[in-house]
Amino acid sequence: MNSPAAPARRPRRRPEWAGRNYTLLTAAAVVTNLGSHGALIAAAFAVLQFGGDAGDVGLVAAARTLPLVLFLLIGGAVADRLPRHRVMVAANALNCVSQAVFAVLVLAGEPQLWHMMLLSALGGTGQAFFNPAAEGMLMSSVSGEQVSRAFALFRMAMHGAAIGGAALGGALIAALGPGWVLAVDAAAFAVAGALRGFLDVSHIRPRKPGGGLLSDLREGWQEVKGRPWLWAVVAQFSVVVAVVGAAESVYGPLVARDELGGAGPWGVALAAFGVGTLGGAVLMMRWKPRRLLFAGTLCVFPLAAPSAALAVPLPVAWLAVVMLLSGVAIEVFGVSWMTALHQEIPEDKLSRVSAYDWFGSVAMLPLATALAGPAEGLFGRRESLWGCAALVVLVTAAVLFVSDVRNLTRRTKQVAGAAATPSADAEGAVGRLG
Repeated sequence: MNSPAAPARRPRRRPEWAGRNYTLLTAAAVVTNLGSHGALIAAAFAVLQFGGDAGDVGLVAAARTLPLVLFLLIGGAVADRLPRHRVMVAANALNCVSQAVFAVLVLAGEPQLWHMMLLSALGGTGQAFFNPAAEGMLMSSVSGEQVSRAFALFRMAMHGAAIGGAALGGALIAALGPGWVLAVDAAAFAVAGALRGFLDVSHIRPRKPGGGLLSDLREGWQEVKGRPWLWAVVAQFSVVVAVVGAAESVYGPLVARDELGGAGPWGVALAAFGVGTLGGAVLMMRWKPRRLLFAGTLCVFPLAAPSAALAVPLPVAWLAVVMLLSGVAIEVFGVSWMTALHQEIPEDKLSRVSAYDWFGSVAMLPLATALAGPAEGLFGRRESLWGCAALVVLVTAAVLFVSDVRNLTRRTKQVAGAAATPSADAEGAVGRLG
């Protein structure tokens, strides 16, 4: 008698590296990005709808950025001290409530400028605690040789949702008004918080009791200071993000208005950048550069190109090409950077290191945007744009003199990696260089 045939193995619906936590994190990130990118536009239009001017829009934006800068380091220490998914859910709850109140005030027709500034500040505070916890949680949710592919797919999903959210938000603002877009964002935070509540943290070793918040912050700083590749790139991006942000948020719209035909062409250029980030993420799903940071840092040089293109200025079609290529380049860096952090940083310090990384990236941005106008008056717009491009090139070239940046090598096999084992690298080794 023939033995019964073995049942056919059911095909996996997702790859091995896309586990339950990773899937929940990606789904929640898509939901929040769909809501928040439309809400950023809606907040600006809400200010204008109730009699505000460009200066008032800037105040509301600054009110969101300031607490983000002030509380980031504390948020990182808290996320390494408490279960990260609880920090994420609490931050989402704060964002949900602040956006819901913002929406109610706008729909009721009663918002004052200070109301909008306060609610935006609460939103920025939520993000300050959420960002380090989210990055630490994401890095602890993946392992193996496919971590770069996992980070690339995550970033691709985020960028796609951001592009779709901005487009959808603009359409809803035109059809229904900014209040309803803010309400949708509040609902998105509620849904995303619920998803993040199902994250499983049983694989993360319990944190040892620390000596307090200041001690945690010092430990995080020692982790950064002891790794030349880490502090060098953080310092580099404090300048890069500042000058690129000033060029694109201040000079870009002015060049578009005066020389390119208005907001439409500038929107095309920004959309091309978004498409480029998607293309870069697709590229990094397949490409695994051996020298992670060397490849990533070389791809920071193209971020000087948009400022140079605006300084000329190039025709819209060529500007869009430049923006697309810079979008591809920044994704190569972004995935390489996340892979390096995952590989080299102990799991129990991921959020604190991420907080210092975020802080370095955003700390100088408000100052740079504030100085963009005076710089234009003192040097001229074209000269200021060339200065932005030159600064990107100079600080990126300087980072390449750091040997660890040139030589940090991807591990070809999963070992007792830093992100998987809290004690790995505890003796202060910078990592496997070669």
